[in-house]
Amino acid sequence: MVGFYFPDGNDEFEYDVRGLITSFFPGAEAVKLQEKPDAETALAYEQILAIPSFQEIRDKGERKNATKRCFYEQLSALTGGMTLPWGTLTGIRPTKLITAFLEAGHPEQDTEQAKGYRRLMKEQYLISDEKLDLAVRIAKEEQKVLENIHYQNGFSLYLGIPFCPSRCLYCSFTSYPIERFADRVDDYLTAMFREMDAVKALFSGRILDTVYIGGGTPTAISADQLDRLLDRLAGTFDTKQLQEFTVEAGRPDSITKEKLEVLKTYGVSRISVNPQSMNEKTLALIGRRHSVEETIEAFYLARELGFDNINMDLILGLPGEGPKEVEETLHQIKKLQPDSLTVHALAVKRASRLKMEAAGAVIPGPGQQASETMMRIAADGAAEMGLVPYYLYRQKNMAGNLENVGYAKPGKAGLYNILIMEEKQSIAALGAGTVSKAVHPDGRIERADDVKDLKEYIERIDEMIGRKRALWH
Repeated sequence: MVGFYFPDGNDEFEYDVRGLITSFFPGAEAVKLQEKPDAETALAYEQILAIPSFQEIRDKGERKNATKRCFYEQLSALTGGMTLPWGTLTGIRPTKLITAFLEAGHPEQDTEQAKGYRRLMKEQYLISDEKLDLAVRIAKEEQKVLENIHYQNGFSLYLGIPFCPSRCLYCSFTSYPIERFADRVDDYLTAMFREMDAVKALFSGRILDTVYIGGGTPTAISADQLDRLLDRLAGTFDTKQLQEFTVEAGRPDSITKEKLEVLKTYGVSRISVNPQSMNEKTLALIGRRHSVEETIEAFYLARELGFDNINMDLILGLPGEGPKEVEETLHQIKKLQPDSLTVHALAVKRASRLKMEAAGAVIPGPGQQASETMMRIAADGAAEMGLVPYYLYRQKNMAGNLENVGYAKPGKAGLYNILIMEEKQSIAALGAGTVSKAVHPDGRIERADDVKDLKEYIERIDEMIGRKRALWH
């Protein structure tokens, strides 16, 4: 338990402070105190953290940074000098700061202006040189990859298929086991088709740049249902200028030749075959009902059918895994030579923590040094396959306070992945648990979510459509 206290009720950055505390003390309870405790009460906590009043700083951004630096320094002292790779940055989109600098017309080369900006980033956010270098490299790559996207007169489309063969222990997404909910799939698709029609009307005259079908596991539904979905999608939207069409095939135990042929028929250009780990013991522990061999077979089957842009997802920090296990996973992945690799640091959300504890799985601690080692193993493996980092995001409660990084071969970067992180284009999201995002010309960003519950989504589809109409007027 870690207590923290704001003088004069100055708690406008409570959320950010909680993020820092849980970064230094994963799993600890952060308790906001209403008044400064006396010495006897303070003994109940590991430490009482307090800040001076920063109300005299007029700019809210500066006040926020000053508050976070103050707490960071106290937390670092409390942990014997521990530092965080990303410093005080607790948000999920650290590259947005770099991108804004580059888009303002500042030079990319090693000029005094660029050096000054780097010094400012380090002083303001206490970010490490390694992470700053990574963020700058990815921000530059993103600019190149997105140069042909229609920001203002275009949009992207996300379709959520919330069904899976089984639910993984670490998962916190909206997901329903297909064995139990198979009889609801057709009703779900029917509701989604009504959302499609509404979105078509809302975006009339605008260019559809990317489509991403995720989940859950989209290939958990039958080949006929997949065909029905893609046929309706093709009949609803103009895809003549579509730059990317991704289907997250995901779980190898959901992939069949018949389903891949359906994807190929409708012009799907990018798929994912996601092992998360290439260690049998880990797969069994986390609840994935497939083997390493099934992953390999699914990958080669996709190649045989002509898919030339295949992504694979890995998770670092899974229960029981250390650098040795990550090295084995990368050894196996390098044999397959995927076109892109997305490397995640495990983020244990509250819902997944409960599932892991119930299953008796040991929840990994921060292990910053080990996690950094794992991340370097993955980065080195990606480089050996000719993959370069192209997008980055972070989550709360990540192992080692690290990040998720996407690596890809030239021309194989996931456009939608960057768009969802950089928030430069409106995204219409259809399906239970999805969140639509309106990016307005003046820079404002507004969101509208669809309910997570499957039954509620189907029964309240008119309300979901109404939320989208209100978002885009």
